[in-house]
Amino acid sequence: MRAVVLNSRGGPEVLGIEDVPDPVPGPYEVRVRIRATALNRADILQRKGGYADPRPGLTHEIPGLEFSGVVESVGARVTMWKPGDRVMAIDAGGAHAQMICTHERQLLRVPDRISAGGAYAELICTHERQLMPVPTTVPLGDAAAIPEVFLTAWDALVVQGGLTSGRWALVHAGASGVGTAAIQIAKAIGARIAVTCSLAKMDACRNLGADLVAERSPHDWLEEVQRKVPGGVDVILDVVGGDEVERNLRAVANKGRIIQVGLMGGATTPVNVGLLLMKRVTWIGTTLRSRPIEEKVAVTRRFASEVLPLFDDGKLTPVIDTRFALADIARAHAHMESNANTGKILIDVDTAVE
Repeated sequence: MRAVVLNSRGGPEVLGIEDVPDPVPGPYEVRVRIRATALNRADILQRKGGYADPRPGLTHEIPGLEFSGVVESVGARVTMWKPGDRVMAIDAGGAHAQMICTHERQLLRVPDRISAGGAYAELICTHERQLMPVPTTVPLGDAAAIPEVFLTAWDALVVQGGLTSGRWALVHAGASGVGTAAIQIAKAIGARIAVTCSLAKMDACRNLGADLVAERSPHDWLEEVQRKVPGGVDVILDVVGGDEVERNLRAVANKGRIIQVGLMGGATTPVNVGLLLMKRVTWIGTTLRSRPIEEKVAVTRRFASEVLPLFDDGKLTPVIDTRFALADIARAHAHMESNANTGKILIDVDTAVE
């Protein structure tokens, strides 16, 4: 199969396409032929050497966190899927290529060999319980824009943040993939949401339903949020970190929650611990990629049950910025690094898969 393989670290030019062995599914695994995959910031960090290969010890290092496609074959003990089913998944191991598989023991019993990433490929294998059905209202090629950002936003805001109807959320980088998903999820559950973003992307966030859109730093978004929500916001989803940390602590309500999902603005910054204590703030750091397989399966199954129906109801929809062919993977990475995108950047691996 063809796959994007990392043989060195650096700029987008290090992304090369190679022929690698086709994977063979284990008894509890499903092999999927990939229709599309999507870009995520973790891919950029991995390419630059700032994010370790999540599949150490394998012959080829293949980036990529999510995919959509069609089930090609199933292991002998698989009960949830059959050939021809339309599926999607996050962090399953191999979607920037045409095929990839992981032995069942890598997923279930050997934590240091669990597959994660690897979604720039033509084929992929994963444990059956990590797969989700593609919503009937979403084209198969668009479904790759769902798993990573919608699951991340829902897990951060609702599961860990406790966001409910009538409460306020604040989300930074509101026009990003996670941001556009967060806006829709908040509105779908009846919550109110403020977002920060660059000036050029403010209208896109308003059109998705954001109740308050503020220009991100250096503009004083904090003053706008405090004026609109004088009691403070209940939940903050932050993918930035850096200088936003201090403002987050000032913007959050007493006993509110800050969910730290990313560090685009820097990993170290002074922290006003006194404000943290005075407000009795809960500050949670979280990632999906490095979680044990049992946790990934649990959150995936709950997401499939509670959130996927909202796509069929028309309350949620993937937001797609641009599409690139697999051969143009370097251009796609350059586009993401320019910060010009609103929503997801998709890679069409095989347009014949439907």
